[in-house]
Amino acid sequence: MDRREIAALLAYIGRLDPRTIRTDQGEARDQLAQWHELLGDVPMATPHGWDVRVAARQHIRTSPYQILPADVARPWESYRRDRLARHSDPTPSVDPDDQAAWTAELADTRRAVAAGTAQPAQARAITSGRDGVDPKLEARLREIGSCIPPAARAALAPYRPARAAREAAVAQGLPDALSVRCEWCLAPV
Repeated sequence: MDRREIAALLAYIGRLDPRTIRTDQGEARDQLAQWHELLGDVPMATPHGWDVRVAARQHIRTSPYQILPADVARPWESYRRDRLARHSDPTPSVDPDDQAAWTAELADTRRAVAAGTAQPAQARAITSGRDGVDPKLEARLREIGSCIPPAARAALAPYRPARAAREAAVAQGLPDALSVRCEWCLAPV
């Protein structure tokens, strides 16, 4: 926050808790300088859920003590840690052989997530579960087929009789003898 935003925050806090209002010009200037020094890197608000006024209001509502800059900085640090913990670094779009650009893009992404200007990138989730297999995944698997061509599979069948028997059973619509249903997510295997 810049000095103007800190002044607005102090005015807001003064409305909620009159004990924080400084009437002397020198005290007010010192308070503004102190809060700016300690909260200069804390944003007033971010597009993704952080608002310094909410943190101040929460402290004033729940604590009998006068608010300090640390009472605002502590929730901000907690918010940053939580966002970074939920973030999985996506693969950068730059050439991986350009190490400087690669690490710069990763660092920029992490800074944006930590600052609240970008949403954390989630790791890809399991594609099947309680609701069955994702239709997009099923379509893609039908399109690709198997990684082993049918001619190669037929040529390997005499050397893999157990696998050939399982594949024949599955082709006839029978369950695979080695498949086990997941008890947790109920995914068919």
